[in-house]
Amino acid sequence: MRCPYCGGEDTQVKDSRPTEDGAAIRRRRVCSSCGGRFTTFERVQLRELTVIKKSGRRVPFDRDKLMRSVQIALRKRPVEPERIERMVSGIVRQLESLGEPEVTSGQIGELLMEGLKSLDDVAYVRFASVYKDFREAKDFEAVLDELSQDEDDRPR
Repeated sequence: MRCPYCGGEDTQVKDSRPTEDGAAIRRRRVCSSCGGRFTTFERVQLRELTVIKKSGRRVPFDRDKLMRSVQIALRKRPVEPERIERMVSGIVRQLESLGEPEVTSGQIGELLMEGLKSLDDVAYVRFASVYKDFREAKDFEAVLDELSQDEDDRPR
């Protein structure tokens, strides 16, 4: 593994342990050249996924990009990192279990909306405003009405 600080190729694993959900191995590493410490994650990848964008362009699926989108939506929200990791891992597993080598950005967006809705209402509205390209206040009202309706339907 190449060191992110100096680019050295001689790094050693100092500690390995499974993540909370058991879907990955967390490894603490140290660089022999500069002494820098960093963490890597090793995950099972069932198949290579390609994302078909709205423009028709095809790009490799990037789990880190999905995680960044979630973190932006959840910025300054009181959600534990373990819950975020479990949600993202669940979305990736769902995409891989579709059995198709290609998924649309729309499929990913819908799964992400579903996950955020169960995680945090504010993050859900933030993501929806970008994903659904809100243009005016009534777009927000529609999503907030939907959330209110869902809360009324939940068993108490």
